[in-house]
Amino acid sequence: MSFWDIFRRREERATTWELLPSAQNAASGAFIQPRQAEQLATVYACVQAISSAIASIPARVYAERPAGGRDEVVQHPVARLVRMGPNEHQSWPDFVEWMLAQVLLRGNALVEIQHEQGRVTGLLPIPWEWVSVQLLPGGRLVYDVTDAIGMYGGQGRMRRLLAGEVIHLRDRSDDGITGRSRLNRAAATLASASDVQEASSSFHRNGMQPSGAVQLPGKLDTEQRNLLRKQLHDAHGGAGNRGSVLVLDQGLEWKSISISPEDAELLETRRFSVEELCRIFQVPPPLVQDYAHNTFTNSEQAGRWFAQFTIAPWCRKIEAAFNRALLDEQHHLEFDLSGFLRGDHAARWQANVSAVGAGILTVDEVREMEGWNPIGEAVHA
Repeated sequence: MSFWDIFRRREERATTWELLPSAQNAASGAFIQPRQAEQLATVYACVQAISSAIASIPARVYAERPAGGRDEVVQHPVARLVRMGPNEHQSWPDFVEWMLAQVLLRGNALVEIQHEQGRVTGLLPIPWEWVSVQLLPGGRLVYDVTDAIGMYGGQGRMRRLLAGEVIHLRDRSDDGITGRSRLNRAAATLASASDVQEASSSFHRNGMQPSGAVQLPGKLDTEQRNLLRKQLHDAHGGAGNRGSVLVLDQGLEWKSISISPEDAELLETRRFSVEELCRIFQVPPPLVQDYAHNTFTNSEQAGRWFAQFTIAPWCRKIEAAFNRALLDEQHHLEFDLSGFLRGDHAARWQANVSAVGAGILTVDEVREMEGWNPIGEAVHA
């Protein structure tokens, strides 16, 4: 066990709320930690699909006009963080990708807000394993952070951050204060998928031969039996010894009792695990390279479904968290989802032309839906 494992265990026990970033199968008692869960290819692919997709979406800061409408404010401090990067180590896409991975695997993502003379100057990521959430008697929510030695120079000291000094992005919460990890909610599914992967790995390590028997006349004592088993395993066990020649004498005879993976339903179980894990993260299977039931048509539909029911809700949660923590009532952060939510390009523009021709929409209204400013207007700082 490494130092970091010991440190993480101590921090998890110190957490006030039920925030353990792990999955537990109540029947088996097996724990699935976030980093262990990402050893499952489907979990990694789902988290990567969501986090990288949202990280690639343009984010803009807008100011509301008194008479209606809005202008993009490119010189706003938050807009500068989006453009130049929220801290010296991360670009905006890197930061968003980290934040989504944290909340998807641990249920929460915490960001410290840096200020200088009342202006936001930086956003620092705080690993959730470092955090203990406390609700004070007066009703104030505070975050006790024990910095591990890392890129920001923490030396194990503890510091307290107030709710107004952080951005707290939550997955669905049971208490309205902290999010609950999907790994925790679907503990049995994660544990089952992990067991199936381990069984599959063992199957391959044993050279795809689950078992066999050596038959011989007479009876062996315990020492002789163990020695024979060891010699056979050393010479022929494991995937690297697959296909090696087995030589037997003294009346020994090999009886194969192996079964195929299909007979054991191992492959089918793994396919089912992929679908189950995709359900947990709301990711269509084709987006994680599961093409078992895929066609060109439903693959395109899966992409639109993913944008509408997975990407859009997460973008709205991020916008709400940032607007509440960083912006006033006249300004708001918004992800430009127009590219993700659009259908067929040619069909969409034909519909726009028809709407303008019938007097249903104006040209400027179409441009606004496409994320563009009205004709003749410049972007105001």
